[in-house]
Amino acid sequence: MTTKPLIRFDWAMKRLLRQKSNFVILEGFLSELLKEDIIIEQILESESNQESYEDKFNRVDILALNSKKELVIFEIQNNKQVDYFQRMLYGVSKVTTEYLGLGERYSRIKKVYSINIVYFDLGQGKDYVYYGKTDFVGIHQGDLLELSAKQKELFEKEAVYQLFPEFYVIKINNFNDLAKDTLDEWIYYLKNDEVLNNSKAKGLKEVAEYLKIQNLPEAEQNAYFKHIENKRIERSVIDTAVMDGIDIGRAEGRAEGIAEGIAEERARAEEEKRQLVLQTARNLKNLGLSNEQIAIATGLPVTTIETL
Repeated sequence: MTTKPLIRFDWAMKRLLRQKSNFVILEGFLSELLKEDIIIEQILESESNQESYEDKFNRVDILALNSKKELVIFEIQNNKQVDYFQRMLYGVSKVTTEYLGLGERYSRIKKVYSINIVYFDLGQGKDYVYYGKTDFVGIHQGDLLELSAKQKELFEKEAVYQLFPEFYVIKINNFNDLAKDTLDEWIYYLKNDEVLNNSKAKGLKEVAEYLKIQNLPEAEQNAYFKHIENKRIERSVIDTAVMDGIDIGRAEGRAEGIAEGIAEERARAEEEKRQLVLQTARNLKNLGLSNEQIAIATGLPVTTIETL
């Protein structure tokens, strides 16, 4: 048995989990993933997690600072992106440099965790949770490069990899819905928007309590359902674009036909997405929301909303 459908995690990250009262939800997820008790001190802003127009349809970023003064990047990607690995690297590199003050020693660089929740088949692999870290192994002796005693004392770390970013990739679609442990209980929610009854995972009790769709104000519910519909349309448009691009390429017998077909379809898709956002803004305006509230919900500039 499960709870009734709950708010999608990406929507919650955008609108609800940035509130300090709801930090317990993100803390629970992180604690189950990292296998230690995590406390979030604050949600930060950086150049790498600013939302662009495309972000409204593709990803949600949260940058958090935990009680150990470590940085945690949360990112959800709904649609396939061939260079997503490079984007993970860029995001980590960006926040690493942003949070090192000018003239500060390198020893002040903050530890970064990159948590990536993807709803497409990233790379090739059958598992649904992947972990990556940096180790240095001797090419002749095969030994692991380790910290000196002085470095351990200075950095308060036991191993070299702990100084470097660590990456987690959760491939939601590979999960078979059989929850064998508390992390699986979280992944079940991420995939199905439901919490299994008698779940013991940290934070899921609060998810079931606070992320009920019926708890949203009516205007927010309307915006949420429109968001879900946009996701379906976006997925359909992109799938069609890929198929049409492939068909064009085969028909013309040229590899570039695929790229051109996909580019044209994506351009049409972008215009459709823009029109959907504008229509959502009109609907919210008709419901009586202020221009500033609509701007937060849609990402449109207030000046654009004023002209609708």
